[in-house]
Amino acid sequence: MVRGLGELESTIMDRMWAIKAPASVRDVLEHLLNDRTLAYTTVMTVMDKLHTKGLLKRKPIGRAYIYEAVSSKEAYTADVMRESLGRSGNQAATLVHFLEGLSPEEASALETALQVYPRAGRHS
Repeated sequence: MVRGLGELESTIMDRMWAIKAPASVRDVLEHLLNDRTLAYTTVMTVMDKLHTKGLLKRKPIGRAYIYEAVSSKEAYTADVMRESLGRSGNQAATLVHFLEGLSPEEASALETALQVYPRAGRHS
């Protein structure tokens, strides 16, 4: 099950997705301190929760951990979208409402994605 993210969780995941490399709590904290005041232990606790949720993997390095995103932001977002659609009582109606709300840019992105996605691989 994909779980929603809180505000600090989202900020930390955005940072992890942006750097696309393993990072320590201190690395993430130093970046976050540009915008706000946070304690090391706060960032450590949130990153531990993101690990528990399955969004970050980690490995011990000395007395600390190095964290890395399990998947891309796009893959995570797709999982959230699929889960939301799966909870819908009427998937077709939900998709129609979704399509009605698309901006021209979003509609164009959807058209491009449908051209890239192989027709033979589509689910019936």
